Amino acid sequence: MDASNALSLKANNPAQFSLPAIGNIDAYIAAVNRLPLLSPERETELGRKLRDQGDLDAARELILSHLRLVVSTARQYLGYGLPHADLIQEGNVGLMKAVKRFDPERGVRLVSFALHWIKAEIHEFILRNWRMVKVATTKAQRKLFFNLRSQKQELEKSASTQLSPSEVNAIAQRLSVREADVLEMDMRLSGHELALEPGSSEDEESFAPIAYLAAPGANPEQQLQAQERDWLESEGLRLAIEQLDPRSQRIIRARWLHDDEGESLTLHDLAAEFGVSAERIRQIEVKALMRLRQLLAQYT
Repeated sequence: MDASNALSLKANNPAQFSLPAIGNIDAYIAAVNRLPLLSPERETELGRKLRDQGDLDAARELILSHLRLVVSTARQYLGYGLPHADLIQEGNVGLMKAVKRFDPERGVRLVSFALHWIKAEIHEFILRNWRMVKVATTKAQRKLFFNLRSQKQELEKSASTQLSPSEVNAIAQRLSVREADVLEMDMRLSGHELALEPGSSEDEESFAPIAYLAAPGANPEQQLQAQERDWLESEGLRLAIEQLDPRSQRIIRARWLHDDEGESLTLHDLAAEFGVSAERIRQIEVKALMRLRQLLAQYT
């Protein structure tokens, strides 16, 4: 029996239908388009089984019956230069999240509920992989990226490919962002990607930007370590000292954190100040230093 007949037989039994082994994206799309759609009654029944009993077979049937929705949605994002199969894969993750959260009692069909989750996963995938839009880190910037990308595609169909001042202003107002943000994103969308590292086909005489863009100073790991050390020696130490009792704070500051122009107080100086023995001041100092080490260790 070939894959087509096997799929057809399983589709007639919705409780058991599944996809056969598929070797390429075209065969996958053809297969999911042959999977049967669910009636509202069957969808509600499966949703209740999943919600109330954790029935994985019900979840599988709900997912498989909506794979064509993922394929259709992913096709809308082919203009970003990412493989269709990868977009479908990410959309399938969104579909599974939607099925997990689906409540049939809300009166909303799964197709409408799942569309939001499918698009959200595809959007995240595009933003992670499209190197020119790493700036799109906030919700407003992400909304700007996808809306402006659509706008640019429309402009490319006409004579002009540049946004006019009025268009920039209209987009900024509609998306609640600054005009400067629109212009910056437009510039990024109009640019071209350049590989930082040489490809496998490049010979030894060619040099990619990675060869001459490296900073002459410390590498990122060393810079992060230096930043962490500076923070611990300043803000981290201040926060830790503030958690000590007032007497311990006074002793630590007087013994270890005095100004360069001044001199640290001796144990006897502090003993006279607090009216205790020098040995007692030493014990408090040792205990306070141990406590500081514990507090600073929590920040690393």
